Amino acid sequence: MKSISKVYFIGVLGLLSLLSSCNLYKFSGTSIPPEVKTFSVDFFDNRASIVSPLLSQIMTEKLKQKFISETNLSIEETNGDFSFSGAIVEYAVTPVSAQSTDNAQLNRLTIVVEVKLESKISPSSSFEQRVTNFVDFDASKDFSGEEDQLIDEISDMIVQQVFNKAAINW
Repeated sequence: MKSISKVYFIGVLGLLSLLSSCNLYKFSGTSIPPEVKTFSVDFFDNRASIVSPLLSQIMTEKLKQKFISETNLSIEETNGDFSFSGAIVEYAVTPVSAQSTDNAQLNRLTIVVEVKLESKISPSSSFEQRVTNFVDFDASKDFSGEEDQLIDEISDMIVQQVFNKAAINW
């Protein structure tokens, strides 16, 4: 029985090695073309009608950190092989559900970001897309006390969507 397990293990290991060496499967989880070595992220302007003062900086820095920590790409100040730019185009708090007294029980913070990826080396990787995400929160709580945490949560989700589109081709 042990010899069958050993043969099976060696066979699976050999198959994985073959797939990896032929570039049919990547263990990193990303599908960034190997020729792409650098990336840059321009400052995300805040063009929303309501402006949260730190949102542009948060969005820009989180996108940089995501690519630094989850890829082998080097960051450049400008003109990276992958060059990200964009703007925050919507920042809105809206009621989601009402109680019997016509007061909102839940509110929703929605952030919409327009993102553009230009790839000099791999033009097929380029895209321009609106990315939207939101978080619902208790309407009875003071929004200004919750705002930083909500922005942090939503910006993480938006950055993950951008990363998935750029690096994993989702």
